[in-house]
Amino acid sequence: MTKQQQQPVFPQVSGKAILVINCGSSSLKFSLIQPECGTTLLSGLAEYLTTAQARINIKYNIGLSNEEQLATSALVAPFDHQVALSTLVNKLVQLNLVDSIVAVGHRVVHGGEHYAQPTLINTNVKQTIAKLAKLAPLHNPANLIGINACQQAFSKLPQVAVFDTAFHQSMPEKAYLYGLPFELYQQHNIRRYGFHGTSHYFVAKQAAKLLNKPLVQCSFISAHLGNGCSVTVIKNGESVDTSMGMTPLEGVMMGTRSGDVDAGIIFHLVEQLGFSIKQVDTLLNKKSGLLGLSQLSNDCRTLEAAMLDKSHPKSVQAKLALTVFCYRIAKSIASFSASLHELDGLIFTGGIGENSAWVRQEIISQLGLLNFHLCEKSNQATRFGASGNIALNTARACWVIATNEEWVIAEQSAQLLTSNSAGKL
Repeated sequence: MTKQQQQPVFPQVSGKAILVINCGSSSLKFSLIQPECGTTLLSGLAEYLTTAQARINIKYNIGLSNEEQLATSALVAPFDHQVALSTLVNKLVQLNLVDSIVAVGHRVVHGGEHYAQPTLINTNVKQTIAKLAKLAPLHNPANLIGINACQQAFSKLPQVAVFDTAFHQSMPEKAYLYGLPFELYQQHNIRRYGFHGTSHYFVAKQAAKLLNKPLVQCSFISAHLGNGCSVTVIKNGESVDTSMGMTPLEGVMMGTRSGDVDAGIIFHLVEQLGFSIKQVDTLLNKKSGLLGLSQLSNDCRTLEAAMLDKSHPKSVQAKLALTVFCYRIAKSIASFSASLHELDGLIFTGGIGENSAWVRQEIISQLGLLNFHLCEKSNQATRFGASGNIALNTARACWVIATNEEWVIAEQSAQLLTSNSAGKL
């Protein structure tokens, strides 16, 4: 066997680790993380599940040379989540890592009003997650698939659910209620829930460390910008408002989601243009946003390249899409100042927020009234994993902070189990 083909084996890892699972309908993302320090021992993605093209990519993140760090293999029939997890378990055994795992932490998208904290998974919790699928039909059923598969693959380990919506359960009524008949909230739970909670919480905690202040004494506006985008206002360490709503469709414009639109457009599409409800759903969730306006792509990198290339046939459309995108985000940030008496600073995170200097500059250029002004040199330098304050010294702080939702899930799972006698580590 060549060096690249040899199966690497880690020495016995000291200290506990949490296996973090983020399950989609045809994918399974996983990370093995030491919760105290955030070290990722192993990570990967099983994708194209339920098809003959199913494959699993596993990255070994410690103790190996670059050419040994990534292994890709096809999955055998039936190509499902259980097979992916069985393959992962075998790898963990071979790598001498399985004994370090003390729990499995699951990302669950929608916890409704039921869950404001991480929760040990039992039959009742699974039933509640299933009931909440009506609020997140694309996500909660897939999350349950991962939970059930992990309960079979790791039958002796405690399983913990960490909810995207949990961080936003601190929002007051004035922020989460819609201007609809109150009985729709009372009887059908129609309200704003918010998402990306683990990301907003993580970057707020990191910003508080940079300020050398307790999180409970800090107030931030956090912009998580990726293919999905949300803006959250954090007051005294708690979420008090956020742009996403009952579903991830509401709020600022995103990669393929429209964000806020006049609800009357839906009636017009159905009654005047002959759209079916399913077609409207697809239009607003998958064909709008940056993709829809640019007529080119939902990838910010592709659009920036096209915008700067004046000979590109979609150069004008790409610039239009990015300009609207940035304006909607700037407007959301400015509107959230109504929730605060003090503001320590603005945080950019997510794939676009962490890496696009152009998008950050465009957004901040519209927020001078809030005393946000960028240092151009710092803005250009703070990309691709680099974090820091990109504001001028005389301006209000503006940080770029790389998010780490997996670490939050691992940390909160460990904290729950440590404090819970039923699942004490």
